Amino acid sequence: MASIMIIDDDTYINDMLHDALTGEGYAVTRAYSGTEAAMLLCDTKPDLILMDLMLPGLSGEELLPRIKGIPVIIVSAKADTADKVGLLLGGAADYITKPFEIDELLARITVALRKSAACSDKDLLSCCGITLDTAAHTVSVSGSEVKLTRTEYAILKQLMLKAGQVVSKTAILDQISLDTPDCTEDSLKIHVHNLRRKLKNVSGKDCISAVWGIGFMLTDSNG
Repeated sequence: MASIMIIDDDTYINDMLHDALTGEGYAVTRAYSGTEAAMLLCDTKPDLILMDLMLPGLSGEELLPRIKGIPVIIVSAKADTADKVGLLLGGAADYITKPFEIDELLARITVALRKSAACSDKDLLSCCGITLDTAAHTVSVSGSEVKLTRTEYAILKQLMLKAGQVVSKTAILDQISLDTPDCTEDSLKIHVHNLRRKLKNVSGKDCISAVWGIGFMLTDSNG
């Protein structure tokens, strides 16, 4: 069952949500301030977050932009339409106004989790034991995160989109030009070299082949 984090300083509401969610089989973690939630999110990634706005420490409005790759349902007494619109455009998955019916909230949670699961499948690229999350902008090899530069990430994404095919240097430079306009054909070689080294340090194998005079290819065949 999915895991949900409750962020609300109102003990009564926090307890009520905890009881309702655990009763539905969800795994639940709780925070009573935005600051506490930010610390917890450094070590755990729930499948969904229920968050109040008026929190001690970091407010909900301050915390929301820091949350990446996790659907957030705002649960707040603020009923102003402008507040709702601003937060939904700012990244919230949904907004429900206090007081609320628990059955409605549970239904909204189900919908948000369903949408998140569908998006997650589209957001993940996997090949050669490498997983690239295009939503969270992270890369992992066999479950271990690999820290890449912005340019290295952009190059790897292009190679993974066409895994098993030779991708020309020109095609790579064209595709990454918006994100890394300073990358040239000469510096591309250096970025690819560093990318290969970082991936090999974790996986123990070199998955990127240089095709002389053309470009590069991501493949499982290298040892």
